[in-house]
Amino acid sequence: MDEYAQAGYGDVEIGFGSKPAILVIDFQLSHTSGDYPFGGRPLALRALDNTLRLLERARPMGVPVAVCYTSYQNPSEMPYWKIKAVREHYLPGDPAGDLDPRVADPAHDLVVRKTGPSMFFETKVQPYLVKHAVDTVIVTGVNTSGCVRATVIDSFQRGYRTIVPEDCVGDVEDGPHRDNLRDVGRRYADIVDADRVLAYLARNRAVA
Repeated sequence: MDEYAQAGYGDVEIGFGSKPAILVIDFQLSHTSGDYPFGGRPLALRALDNTLRLLERARPMGVPVAVCYTSYQNPSEMPYWKIKAVREHYLPGDPAGDLDPRVADPAHDLVVRKTGPSMFFETKVQPYLVKHAVDTVIVTGVNTSGCVRATVIDSFQRGYRTIVPEDCVGDVEDGPHRDNLRDVGRRYADIVDADRVLAYLARNRAVA
């Protein structure tokens, strides 16, 4: 018995609007390369592959794309992370903080460095979305239970229709991935898949 469902959580579908943007969170080498403690995990690599599918279709349509990575100028800028690998590797000169070269297109995308979990925190993402009159934010990236969740909540709080394609986000373990998607899906976002987003983009272009 799902008592949340009985109480009405998740009863309302948000749906897509007319002006989408894609947010791409932290596909940096620390996550996509097996050379690092939490890198190369199957869910993260699946998320990267499916996100690249979306981007390949979205950019030629002119869909705004914002890509972020987490990095710090020096240890004093860094908040009190409890993750040793973040403390050790997200500093200048360490390639762990570099974006996976497959992700960003500097000729099209906004690329930002972030210092907190949410992609919105003290970055240029919000003005970028306002400039492009965005009403629908499609959230991709890693990790579902951390920076993805924080970004979803900030997107919701800023009044965007927030869409999370389940196969475009990933985590270190399956349990936190599923648990957090279920939780934000009850409250803040529609949980879909990459194919549904691709179908929406095709329909949206047809009526644009």
